[in-house]
Amino acid sequence: MGDNKRKRGRKPKTLKTLQTLQTLDTVPNPTNDVDLADNPFSPHPSRRRGRPKKLPNQNGVDFAAPSDGVVPPMALVAMEADPEWENVAARVLPAMDSVVKVFCVHTEPNFSLPWQRKRQYSSSSSGFVIGGRRVLTNAHSVEHYTQVKLKKRGSDTKYLATVLAIGTECDIAMLTVDDDEFWQGMSPLEFGDLPTLQDSVTVVGYPIGGDTISVTSGVVSRIEILSYVHGSTELLGLQIDAAINSGNSGGPAFNDKGKCVGIAFQSLKHEDAENIGYVIPTPVITHFIKDYEKNGKYTGFPILGVEWQKMENPDLRTAMGMRPNEKGVRIRRVDPTAPESKVLKPSDIILSFDGVDIANDGTVPFRHGERIAFSYLISQKYSGDNAAIKVLRNSDIFKFDIKLDSHKRLIPAHSKGKPPSYYIIAGFVFTAVSVPYLRSELPHGPLLYQLFFPVYEQYGKDYELEAPVKLLDKLVHSMPQSPDEQIVVVSQVLVADINIGYEDIVNTQILAFNGKPVKNLKSLAIMVESYNDEYLKFDLEYDQIVVLRTKTAKSATLDILSTHCIPSSMSDDLKT
Repeated sequence: MGDNKRKRGRKPKTLKTLQTLQTLDTVPNPTNDVDLADNPFSPHPSRRRGRPKKLPNQNGVDFAAPSDGVVPPMALVAMEADPEWENVAARVLPAMDSVVKVFCVHTEPNFSLPWQRKRQYSSSSSGFVIGGRRVLTNAHSVEHYTQVKLKKRGSDTKYLATVLAIGTECDIAMLTVDDDEFWQGMSPLEFGDLPTLQDSVTVVGYPIGGDTISVTSGVVSRIEILSYVHGSTELLGLQIDAAINSGNSGGPAFNDKGKCVGIAFQSLKHEDAENIGYVIPTPVITHFIKDYEKNGKYTGFPILGVEWQKMENPDLRTAMGMRPNEKGVRIRRVDPTAPESKVLKPSDIILSFDGVDIANDGTVPFRHGERIAFSYLISQKYSGDNAAIKVLRNSDIFKFDIKLDSHKRLIPAHSKGKPPSYYIIAGFVFTAVSVPYLRSELPHGPLLYQLFFPVYEQYGKDYELEAPVKLLDKLVHSMPQSPDEQIVVVSQVLVADINIGYEDIVNTQILAFNGKPVKNLKSLAIMVESYNDEYLKFDLEYDQIVVLRTKTAKSATLDILSTHCIPSSMSDDLKT
């Protein structure tokens, strides 16, 4: 017999227990929106560390269960209301009338079938009024919108809204309403300063479970550079312990003075975590608003187009020529398309940014007793701004004045509302790779995809190892060599007599056409359409080739398009 004794120690974590950040889903799932807690009255209660569970009383009061799971009768005592939170609620109450409910109808592109769109669906979220007859909400709340409507608190009327700007990186969108009736009795919220640790916050919005406004309270538990799931960026964020749920997206977070200090936008999904939510702080919100007012549109957050390495090892610092009083980070690679590529070089040591010294771990002073990643300094800039950078190169110090810009990724993280591009010849569907495309091609949450995208929802244990490993590697590590470079792949082959033997080609990158490198999807379409010699030859990765007779392939394309009800052999952006 095998040894079935129970071993002591913490149960080993599996991939399923990885921390998962997710945006506050604005579409409630009726079969999945309730989490069942362990039954405290089980004959075999499991004892866990941390905060004791709350047990519901028949009178509607929550009680804390003893740590051993045993609840002695008549031992439950109701807790009195905290007068501090009552005072906070009294100050926040007048501002609640400026919080609105956002209704959106979405029609997403179909990246697997790029000539059509998916079935439309509806969602609800939250928003709030700011100055200038404008409303702020989350970008993911109105992504791929076809119609947006707003409803005031206590009103039975929905007003049509216009989307003024969508900031994908910061997950903020700006709306307005033309109807004057909507603005009657609406006062814009005032923004407060960036809160400190343990400051009280009150999150207001319209989460699932009812149509009326909801208020939850907590404190600021952490302030740091945070991964923004929707925009695939890293910006300043607040972590709070107030319960925020689906539908809270876009709702304001108030301080104890009734001023808005952030926007609720995502939460932490983890089996060992409770009440961990994240708020977009006022510096990020202010940056978005000023960017729109300055440029008439959203231009984004600039980044420094380099990859860097920490310099915490003393031998490494000595080998790089750093003096004992010098600190900084080493540049590993420079984005060839970034403006700073003209002055910065690999192995340069960045000593300071805009006069602020950078530590060996890549942090800079933030506030009393706090440090933060130096990318925070970059995020405070606007596209087109200049920044002073001091670097150490071969033991010599150089100072450069560089122009910051928002850089193009080789594999874009977001489509920004544009439909996907495609080109079809002889049943071969060519498209450009993007993060939304990768998500649509891997619907079952395969293992490798989970590793590269830990911020998205996990789907269970039965993973399929179907992830295009090379594409995921390019997503994480590759840099574009030119601003218009794209990774072009054969996404699928629409089966026909002309392409017999090629049916299994899927998600495979095309490297060259008739010996000429494929720079992007448009260059491929131009080369194929203008080619009239006998054979079309496509060089794919892994030394695979596709050869088709030119005349037969072009004539077969029309029949294939008709069979699959495809209106055109190429997307509109390739026709110009």
